[in-house]
Amino acid sequence: MKQIYLDHASTTPMDPKVIKAIFNCSEKIYGNAGSLHSAGRKAKEALFEARKIVAQILNCKSGEIIFMGSGTESDNLAILGVARALRQNRGEQTKNHIITSSIEHHAVIYPCEQLQKEGFKITFAKVDRDGILELDEFKKIISDETILVSIMYANNEIGTIQPIKEIGEIVKNVRVDREKRQIKTPIYFHTDACQAAGYLDLDVQKLGVDLLTLNGSKIYGPKGVGVLYVRAGVKIDPIIFGGGQENGLRSGTENVAGIVGLAKALEISNKKRATESKRETKLRDYFIKEILKTIPKTFLNGHAEKRLPNNINISVLDIEGEAMLLWLDKYGIFVSTGSACDSQSLEPSHVILALGKPYEYANGNLRFTLGRQTTKKDLDYVLKVLPKIVQDLRKISPVTAK
Repeated sequence: MKQIYLDHASTTPMDPKVIKAIFNCSEKIYGNAGSLHSAGRKAKEALFEARKIVAQILNCKSGEIIFMGSGTESDNLAILGVARALRQNRGEQTKNHIITSSIEHHAVIYPCEQLQKEGFKITFAKVDRDGILELDEFKKIISDETILVSIMYANNEIGTIQPIKEIGEIVKNVRVDREKRQIKTPIYFHTDACQAAGYLDLDVQKLGVDLLTLNGSKIYGPKGVGVLYVRAGVKIDPIIFGGGQENGLRSGTENVAGIVGLAKALEISNKKRATESKRETKLRDYFIKEILKTIPKTFLNGHAEKRLPNNINISVLDIEGEAMLLWLDKYGIFVSTGSACDSQSLEPSHVILALGKPYEYANGNLRFTLGRQTTKKDLDYVLKVLPKIVQDLRKISPVTAK
C-alpha cells in the first residue's frame, strides 16, 4: 500500500547522513567522555565538536550548550531549574511569578502546574483567535515579581509563529528598568523552539532569549536527545543529580552518538532552511486552499500566514478527529489530531480551545505536517481520499454542529 507520512511535527525520519554519522560514531567512539584515557578523550572530542556546531548555529558560546535527553527534559530544566534557583520567600511577599502562554506544549504547562503546587504564581497569558500572544496584555502582566517568561517560538499543533523578537525586547526593557530602579530580581526569557528548528532563525542574540529548547526528532535527527541553550550568567539549578556532566546541569553519561547525530541533523536542517521552507509553504497553501474548497464545514486553525511552512491544522465539523485519523491510516496516510505527545488523552486540544473556538472544533481536529519527502502528488492523493471519508463518517455521526 502507498504510504504518505504527514506527521512530521510528531517526529521526522532520520536523514541518511545523520544515520551514517551516528553509525560511524557508535562504531569508532565507545568511551565515556568523562574518562581520562584515550578512548574517553576521543568521546570528549566528539562532544566538543558537536557542541561547537550547535553553538555556531545558535550564535552563542559552546559552554552555553547543554545536551539533554529530549526536548521535554530541556523544557523541564528551563522552567523548574530557573524557578527553583530564583525562589524568594519573604513572608507573604513572594517574588515567584512566571508567565507562559495558554497554548504551550505540556512539557512547559505541566512543570508550571507543578510549580504552582510549590507556591509559585503562574500566569497563562491569552492568545488571539489566531494563536498569537497579545503583546499589550503581556506587558500588563509583567510585574516586579516576574522571574521567568516562557513562550514557544512556533506552536506544535497549529503552527502559529510567535513574535519572539518583540517579546525578547519587552523582557529586555523590563530588565533595564529594574536596574534603573535598583531592583535586583532577575527576569529570564525561555522559548521552546523544537518545532521552529529547520524553518526559522535560531540566532539567540537576535531573538533576545536567555534559554532555548531544541530536540533531535523534529529535525530528521535521533530521538532521545535534546539541547538547552543557557545564556552565561543565568541562574539555574539542576533537576537530575549524579556525576555532574554538562556543567553540572544534566548528570548522566552523555549519549555521544546521539549528540553527534543531533548536531549533524541541525547542521543539515539549517542549510536546507530557506529552500525547504519556500517549497513546503507552496505545498501548504495549495493543500489548505483545496481542503477548504472541496470539503464543507472545514476551518483552518492558526494564523493563515504567520505559521510554520509545513503546518496545516484543520477542524472538520460533525466528525471526531480520531475516527478520521484511523480511516486515513487504512489508506496509508499518517496524520495526527493535535499533539502526538498527548495522544493517550481523551481531552480535546487545549490549544484549539484557547483560540476561543468551541468544543466541536477541537473534537474534529486534524493536523497534517509536511516534510522533505512530501510532494504535490502525495497531497493530491489525500485530497482524493479525504472527502469520501468525511462524507461517510458524517452519515453515521451522532453530532451535527450548527
